[in-house]
Formats: sequence, structure tokens, C-alpha cells
Amino acid sequence: MEFSDTVADWVGRGNYWVFEVFGIVLVTLIAALIVRLTLDRLLVKAEGTHNLWDDALLGAARRPLRWFIWLVGLSVAAQIAAQASDNSLLTLIAPVRRISVVVLLTWFVVLLIRRAEENLMDPQYAEKPMDATTVRAIGKLLRMSVMITAALVLLQSLGYSISGVLAFGGIGGIAVGFAAKDLLANFFGGLMVYLDRPFSVGDWIRSPDQEIEGTVEDIGWRLTRIRTFDKRPLYIPNATFTHISLENPSRMSNRRIYETFGVRYDDAARLPEIIAKVKAYLKAHPEIDQTQTLIVNFNAFAASSLDFFVYTFTKTTDWVRYHEIKQDVLLGILAIIESCDAQCAFPTSTIHVPDGVILNRGGAAEQQLPTSSSISLDEGKA
Repeated sequence: MEFSDTVADWVGRGNYWVFEVFGIVLVTLIAALIVRLTLDRLLVKAEGTHNLWDDALLGAARRPLRWFIWLVGLSVAAQIAAQASDNSLLTLIAPVRRISVVVLLTWFVVLLIRRAEENLMDPQYAEKPMDATTVRAIGKLLRMSVMITAALVLLQSLGYSISGVLAFGGIGGIAVGFAAKDLLANFFGGLMVYLDRPFSVGDWIRSPDQEIEGTVEDIGWRLTRIRTFDKRPLYIPNATFTHISLENPSRMSNRRIYETFGVRYDDAARLPEIIAKVKAYLKAHPEIDQTQTLIVNFNAFAASSLDFFVYTFTKTTDWVRYHEIKQDVLLGILAIIESCDAQCAFPTSTIHVPDGVILNRGGAAEQQLPTSSSISLDEGKA
């Protein structure tokens, strides 16, 4: 009886607001738990589909939505408690609530952009994923726009004049522009890379103007990171790409085989047969692109050989596969030369011996060469 009388007396003095606060917190807890379980189940079902937007939307909404429920519940509870106790903190509840809503909404939109960016590049959601460079550029631009807008809204919520801030930003921007011209040059250089798209993430690029060659790993707003073929990272300011020539071998349509072969002058009569067989061999080769230029022709009278050249293109652009095909072609041409009873030439020299010179050949009897004689020496065997 004493406990019930105490509670009744306490409630009679107007302290029933405590039960309201307790009930609101309990309802908030239950609502947050229900939302969490519901979103988890929906997310599992969404992952079984190939729609990238439902996954991105549910994945981005999980945590911000739960925090929003807690924000609403706790702010209502705090408002009731502040009114009942006549606390001065009552005036802070509304501004804090507005600021928190803006922050949570910004958080949700940033997460949505990031998850959509990942899904657009994932082959699980599309047979042909979007270009990684374009997606990342758009994602960075959207996230930056959202954050700047959120900052302006927060300033307006705190009582600052946005027009004054924008005017100050315009004047300050001029000063910053002079002080950070290199930074701005790199920023606009990166923007030009995103717009012109001379290369993308994963491309192999090379500059004949500077010692730049490797695979693009990341394109930032200020720097581009390239991994060289000896696995060193190379960081290049984006402004560099505005005034240098750049090759992108990753976008080549074919790889070229351009080689010169020499046969001996003694095999001059067999040269037409060799050229015809080599041309037929290349036309029948499954890895040679027959839609591209194919040339096999006698080219020059060299010092020690009769030269013909091969000019053709492979179907593949893969570096390793190209060298395997090139090796097969070179060995095939060597086999053709040998099958025609000919030999590849190597450097030789002809020595003209004056009349009446006597040579001693390895201890044999001295022999006088006839008039106007000459000796042909192979340099590799001399």
C-alpha cells in the first residue's frame, strides 16, 4: 500500500511525463528493430535479382534509416522531458534535429551513389559493365555536389546567409586561384582526362615525350597513378597530360610482325619459290588477320644476303600471345627456307689475293695461287 501511494502521489504531482518518455523510447527501440530485420530480409531478396538499383537503395538505407528512427524518437522524448522540467535545452532540440536530418540524408545519398557506382562496374548486374573511369568520375562529381549542397543547407539552418557565403567564396576563389594555380591546373587536367578519355583504368599507356609507361591504376582529381612494368608506382600530375603525346597500346586493333630475312647469294634461284611459299603459309595461318595488309617481297641486295621482308598483323593484341604467334611464324619461315634447299645468310667477306702470293695452309706444302685469285671467308668461321 505504501508503494502504490507513493507512485500515485508522484504521478499526482505531474510526473507522468516519465512514462511518456519511457514509452516513446520503447516504441523507438521496437521500430528500429523491425526496420532492421525488414531491410535485412529485403536486401537478401534484392541480391538474388540483377537489378542494381534495389541493392544500392536498400544497402544505402539500412544504417541511415535506423539512425533516423532513433533521432525522431529521442528528439520527441527529449522535447517532452524539457517541457516538463522547463529546461533551457528545449530551444536546442529543433536546430539539432534539423541538422541531424540533413546529415543523415547526406549520408544516405552518398552511400547510394557509392553503391550504385560499384554495381555499375560489376559484371554481375550487366553483361557489359560501364567504363570504370567514367563511372568513378561521375560518382566523385555527384558526391562532391551533394556535400557542397549539404554544407550550404547546414549554414542556412544555423542562421548564416548563403548569399554572403557565396559572395565571400567568389572573392576568396580569386585569391585561391592565384595561390593554387598548379592545383587547379591538375584539377582541370583530370577533368579533361575524364571528358576526352584518352585512357581508362586498366589501360597500358606510354608517352614518347617522357619516360612514362605502365598500367593505369587510378585517375584522381590531382594525380594519376600508373604501375610500371617493374611494379613501381608512378604518380603523375594530371596537368602533365595536357601537353604531352600519349600512346594507348591497349586500344590497338592488331599487333604487327615486321621482319627481314636474308638468304645466300648462292640460293638466288630459289628465292621466288621461298617467297611464294612464305606468302601461302601466312595466308593459311589461323592467327594472322587476313583483313589487314600482308606483304612478302624481295627487298634488297645486302652485303652478304638477298633480303626479303614479311609485313603482317596478328589477330590478337595480347602481348604474351603475340610473341608466341610470332615465334611460330619465324620458325615456320625458317622451315620453308630449309625445305627449298636454301640457307639463311650470315656475314661473309671476300679477300682478293695479289698475283704470286704463296700461302701456307696448315703446314701443308706451299702453294702459289693462280693469277687474279680470291678467297671467300665466312666471318663466323674465319
